Amino acid sequence: MLLRSATFADGQVGDVRICLDTIDAVAARLDPQPGEQVIDLGGYLLLPAFAEPHAHLDKAFLSERIANPSGDLMGAIMAMESNRHLITFDDTVARAERAVRLMVRNGATAIRSHADTTLDNGLLSVEALAEVRRRTSDVCDLQVVALVSWPITGREGANSRALLREALQAGADLVGGCPHLDVDPAAANDTLLGIAAEFGCGVDLHTDETLNPDKLGLEDLAQRVIATGFPHGVTASHCVSLGVQTVARQDEIAASVAAAGISVVALPHTNLFLQGRDQQQSMPRAITAVRALRAAGVNVCAGADNLQDPFNPMGRGDPLETGSLMVMLAHLLPEQALASISTNVRTALGLAQVTVAPGSLASLVALRAGSSREALAYGPPERLVLHRGAVVAALAAR
Repeated sequence: MLLRSATFADGQVGDVRICLDTIDAVAARLDPQPGEQVIDLGGYLLLPAFAEPHAHLDKAFLSERIANPSGDLMGAIMAMESNRHLITFDDTVARAERAVRLMVRNGATAIRSHADTTLDNGLLSVEALAEVRRRTSDVCDLQVVALVSWPITGREGANSRALLREALQAGADLVGGCPHLDVDPAAANDTLLGIAAEFGCGVDLHTDETLNPDKLGLEDLAQRVIATGFPHGVTASHCVSLGVQTVARQDEIAASVAAAGISVVALPHTNLFLQGRDQQQSMPRAITAVRALRAAGVNVCAGADNLQDPFNPMGRGDPLETGSLMVMLAHLLPEQALASISTNVRTALGLAQVTVAPGSLASLVALRAGSSREALAYGPPERLVLHRGAVVAALAAR
């Protein structure tokens, strides 16, 4: 395949040849070879494909079915748990697959999704997402995190620990959980890291999803990863309470997170919706301390979290929407925002990096835009999406 006259991130225009799943050559001009498919990308910006670091595919598109009148985090959790009877395996597969294919059309060829692994829900979500992973393996790389409920510690957490182990055996790729909601957050960090080590997999934890400054499990998580030498990938998602610490504390904790090699995922959509409702004066942005984390060298990503469900009734399944929010809320430059929804995410997900250069995996997105800033500002609907060298989506203007 030959991609002709594409605009690159640095503003230069050139051609890109793809052989099988790899970029073979990049030059100002390449002559077509016999039998080669030629795609004219004149007027299109060519970038590494986007990636979604934090989805909840098993909950996607439930807004019309399950309401969250209070609009806060506990209201959403209670709404889900009291309406489990409305959700079936087939229904979960259908909604999750719809969400995956929407994200792919928008340019995301790698997705990490959490799957509710509660005593009431059992393995339904894990098994449903494993089926979706099978169905969509030709268009994206999908990772499944077993999001275990709480408590996970002590005698009361025995059944949840057993269910987590079952989920990992049933197809979940990573350990997930919410230590800040546990009766003992530090012990929860220790337990979840221990089970992940037992199975030889990474962890992706809902960490400090609160504006309470006294909830600061991120610091404990970093210290434990350093002290134990935990050898697998660690991601901390949300980390909202870090944003309400003093600047000095933010810098101190960010240094520990960087030393531990933990990736942090900011989730502006859902945290803007759920957090800060009881603080009507100078309402907080409810986002982690992005500046301090980046300054310390932490790999910072951005995700959309929930998609039209009780935790967030909005969302378009479009990483460019997330990137735009990171420009406005976290004060990232457009190029930094794009990295937070693409290359940085691939680092967090343990995937090979993608660049528009020879030898790179050909997972790319082309958008009708002249620059990174313009792409984020307009979110152009015309997109060509390639996953491992194959065209998986081509959108006409909507």
